[in-house]
Amino acid sequence: MKHYNMKAYQKKIKHEMDENRYQHTLGVMFTCASLAMRYEADIQQAMLAGLLHDCAKCIPNHKKLKLCEKHNIQMTEVERRNPFLLHAKLGAFLAMHKYKIQDKSVISAILNHTTGKPDMSLLDKIVYVADYIEPGRDKAENLPEIRKLAFVDLDLTLYRILHDTLQYLDKGKGETDEMTQKAYEFYRDVYEAKEVPLE
Repeated sequence: MKHYNMKAYQKKIKHEMDENRYQHTLGVMFTCASLAMRYEADIQQAMLAGLLHDCAKCIPNHKKLKLCEKHNIQMTEVERRNPFLLHAKLGAFLAMHKYKIQDKSVISAILNHTTGKPDMSLLDKIVYVADYIEPGRDKAENLPEIRKLAFVDLDLTLYRILHDTLQYLDKGKGETDEMTQKAYEFYRDVYEAKEVPLE
């Protein structure tokens, strides 16, 4: 198991966030630890990725755009129109350069925690799911069911979350990122392949 000075990272990140975001971050960190225990992932790795997943979230949107341009971070048209979506890409960059994280698995989990992607690693899945189900969350539909499912089958949980997210966006609540659609199609196929047909 890897060892990180979690207290030092917590102290550093607390200064970058408002209180609500920091409480959410701690919720994600501890939910990542719980899921890591369940699925036999590296607990320290999962906690670090959870702690840093929103490290760019509280940067003002206009500044997110400027920083991405300055550091040649590729942006989609959807991201340019909705710069709040950039916090995952910018967060991965800051994790490497500001927080000096060299663990590629942690960087990947931060990078993919907003849109998801096809064929995510175990750590990617843990952070994506933890961000959705952490105890402070209360707005998404089907949360009690999804929270239970998260400790039974991660792939099925991803399918359910991506499905519900796309439905929410289809109701005109925001633009759909192409990667979210691709992730949904991938995990829908995984789910359908797992389903045992009735006799």
